[in-house]
Amino acid sequence: MVDISTQTKKFQKELNAGTSSLILLSVLSRSEQPMYGYQIAKMLEDHEPNILIMKQGTLYPVLRSLEENSLLESTIEPSVSGPPRRYYSITADGRAALTEWTEIWNQTKNFVDANLIG
Repeated sequence: MVDISTQTKKFQKELNAGTSSLILLSVLSRSEQPMYGYQIAKMLEDHEPNILIMKQGTLYPVLRSLEENSLLESTIEPSVSGPPRRYYSITADGRAALTEWTEIWNQTKNFVDANLIG
């Protein structure tokens, strides 16, 4: 017998992999100031408190990956209450990727909706 719980966790992980990057680029594209990881996590949690798709543990690797691929850039600033903070902002390449990825997301969403509902 198949363990549905295990399969559900695997499905959720695979689904979250691409959407996390899309969400982070979108959040940073709308921000007037660079943001640090915890600030982003808190904002996402406050926006949808009952739906925690992106845990803090997965947020930071995605931010690093986006920076390694030149879609984000970061600066380190001292903090008055703790260690220095890394602030992220979106690059021109990040904005271009966001535009393309949003179109792909919309096509995928429309396809899935049409086949799940229809």
